[in-house]
Amino acid sequence: MWLEILLASVLGFVIYWFVSKDKEETLPLEDGWWGPGVRPTAGEDKSIRPFKVETSDEEINDLHQRIDRVRLTPPLEDSRFHYGFNSNYLKKIISYWRNEFDWRKQVEILNKYPHFKTKIEGLDIHFIHVKPPNLPSGQTPKPLLMVHGWPGSFYEFYKIIPLLTDPKNHGLSDEHVFEVICPSIPGYGFSEASSKKGFNSVATARIFYKLMLRLGFQKFYIQGGDWGALICTNIAQLVPSHIKGLHLNMALILRNFYTLTLPLGRCFGGLFGYTERDMELIYPFKKIFFSLLRESGYMHIQSTKPDTVGCALNDSPVGLAAYILEKFSTWTNSEFRDLEDGGLERKFSLDDLLTGIMLYWTTGTITSSQRFYKENLAQVNKHETLKVYVPTGFAAFPCELIHSPEKWVKTKYPKLISYSYMPRGGHFAAFEEPELLAQDIRKFVGLQERQ
Repeated sequence: MWLEILLASVLGFVIYWFVSKDKEETLPLEDGWWGPGVRPTAGEDKSIRPFKVETSDEEINDLHQRIDRVRLTPPLEDSRFHYGFNSNYLKKIISYWRNEFDWRKQVEILNKYPHFKTKIEGLDIHFIHVKPPNLPSGQTPKPLLMVHGWPGSFYEFYKIIPLLTDPKNHGLSDEHVFEVICPSIPGYGFSEASSKKGFNSVATARIFYKLMLRLGFQKFYIQGGDWGALICTNIAQLVPSHIKGLHLNMALILRNFYTLTLPLGRCFGGLFGYTERDMELIYPFKKIFFSLLRESGYMHIQSTKPDTVGCALNDSPVGLAAYILEKFSTWTNSEFRDLEDGGLERKFSLDDLLTGIMLYWTTGTITSSQRFYKENLAQVNKHETLKVYVPTGFAAFPCELIHSPEKWVKTKYPKLISYSYMPRGGHFAAFEEPELLAQDIRKFVGLQERQ
């Protein structure tokens, strides 16, 4: 008992020493060229071009032929989703995809928001740009950059966009009306992939910052989860004076002394600033640890040799669907692995899920999207040790892969002004719980604007 108290005291002193050494550093902005070959001497074309999602009979017929040739392995008895995607339930997905899913209709839905492309650092960057349809008189919309992650896309924001751009027609106050920009990360969907090694989250952040400047926004809000959380964090580290506020639904706090408190937190949680709700979401730590271990195998593959598995996934639409949709099962709720159908249709429609798959399949970008892991996780990055000095809001969804207590978040984001324990929801917050996420974004912006 006394040894534990001594260890806790020493650890508390170390934490105090560490967090008291605040030094406002920023990342160097620099520049880059990620297109093929040598950077041209002529200036970059800065035009913004309208873009439209399209399909063809050839594309659909090729998909159907590949689905028809699928070869599945029967699952083990009573294995549910414990061994990965259950092939018995996969048969239902395949049947729906082949016989009922209407890709042409989904393309029309994708095109309901305006799409654009523009060249930045040698890459064709795709984004949607949604302006308020009913802006109150005398009011200026608040520019909001929203960034997706893996294995997601800009489509994840389709249900939250109207809540932000047209709140009054969706039962919300029009005090805060947003103009939303959702880009595709380079190498994902309709954004061109880098031709060169080293394209990481900081390069992406710089490109998205340049995109916002090109659209005429000098100051703007940013929001993200998964890779989007890291990219938005990097934007705030690069150009804090241009960021009005940062809202996250995931925090990648890799170097933080508070993580060392986990073994002692069960006994001394109050000493380390853990609330009762934090304790519920973190412990028993053994259960959380093994859950993370179970869900992170893909990360090791994609952080080391992404191209190898990419060859298989880019050639088989069914394999691609199983690989991605498994994440939408257990990352939404880890207990869904105990269900025969992985709980997929409890939170999402098959049309929405398959539209996400089609954005990877039709663009052939699964391999380039996976390379983002190798570029970011195969080395130590300076941004991991830098704090973020912009007003920050955080939404803690209870079924996120790992819970980040407010104390942890505040060490990385000292200007945290809003921290919310969300009542439900997991990793894909905008896709799964758009109303809850929209309300928390609006709450954070309201606090920031009143400061």
